[in-house]
Amino acid sequence: MVLGAGVRTPASSSLVCCRSLVEAPLSDAEATEVARVLEALADPVRLRLLSLVATQRDGEACACDMEAPLGRSQPTISHHTKVLAEAGLIVGERRGRRTWWKVAPNRLAALCRCLGG
Repeated sequence: MVLGAGVRTPASSSLVCCRSLVEAPLSDAEATEVARVLEALADPVRLRLLSLVATQRDGEACACDMEAPLGRSQPTISHHTKVLAEAGLIVGERRGRRTWWKVAPNRLAALCRCLGG
């Protein structure tokens, strides 16, 4: 799916795994998908970035406003937002030259359900 002027996000926003891993063993496909999402979250910068976006009062954050809190350059922020977007955890909307990011709540809820939460 493409949002705004070229910000790409996955076509699906739900995990392959629709049941809890404590209810039944995961299939190969389910385990691969869950591992891909967990891999995206397994970086402290990406966890902080996701937290920054999630805690914004209006529910979205401009990529340009993340450099100072994260202590990272714009290209590094861009790399990390791309990884999170490819995992379906955030979605971006291009507005002029800036990209605004929102958390994909359905994706996080599906991950929590899958992990037994």
